[in-house]
Amino acid sequence: MDNLDNINFDPIIAFAMDYGPKLIGAIIVLIIGMRIAKVITNTTKKVMLKRNMDESLIPFLSGLINIGLKALIVISAMGMIGIEMTSFIALLGAAGLAVGMALSGTLQNFAGGVMILVFKPYKPGDFIETQGYMGVVERIEIFNTLLLTVDNRKVFLPNGPTSTSSLTNFSSEATRRVDFSFGIGYTDDIDKAREVINSEIAKIPQVLAAPAPMVVVGELGDSSVNLTTRVWVNSADYWDVNFALLEGVKKAFDKNNISIPFPQTDVHLYQAK
Repeated sequence: MDNLDNINFDPIIAFAMDYGPKLIGAIIVLIIGMRIAKVITNTTKKVMLKRNMDESLIPFLSGLINIGLKALIVISAMGMIGIEMTSFIALLGAAGLAVGMALSGTLQNFAGGVMILVFKPYKPGDFIETQGYMGVVERIEIFNTLLLTVDNRKVFLPNGPTSTSSLTNFSSEATRRVDFSFGIGYTDDIDKAREVINSEIAKIPQVLAAPAPMVVVGELGDSSVNLTTRVWVNSADYWDVNFALLEGVKKAFDKNNISIPFPQTDVHLYQAK
């Protein structure tokens, strides 16, 4: 008892009175904050599911949001009990900068993958052209897009350049227009050639009735009268119609004695006296 009487409890009481409320407040912030973070994460996940976001992206984004919220809550709680966070945040920033510089290309592809999965400029099964390659999208990963070319080659496209460069999606619309330019000789009958082309168009069932096919004089070339021909088809029938009409018109022109001229050069020889 004598030893206890000799102990000065004033500093302990002062410390408890000073830091006790801060510690209790920090604990309360941690408990409530973690519950709020969980609610926000679950709500975000439900919103992404309702918007039919890519299934491979939902766990990643929800986990990223959850970790970020929890980190903010912990930092806030540490600041409430008097821990100096300026140096700690600066250290984290320096470490993040170093990692970001070391993985700049990878992070660019990662950000590009997120943008592609969120905004969906294309999806698996679409026929696209980008970065000098053309083919069907087989799979979209977080860092790369796997493209299957028309000659059955697999190309791994980095998502960073893919998300920022120009891209043509041939499958995004239900219908497409097929354009042709058929050249005939200047001595050939334009109306007869137009009739032949229209008859060949009528033989192809994949050609849509609306918009109606069009055959007009598009250009008076150096050696031919060029008939611009346009037909509309379902996107999946594009190449079948393209090849069928080219072959059909060539054979029909041959049967009807309609010439398909080609560039010619006249050479004149002069004999020196």
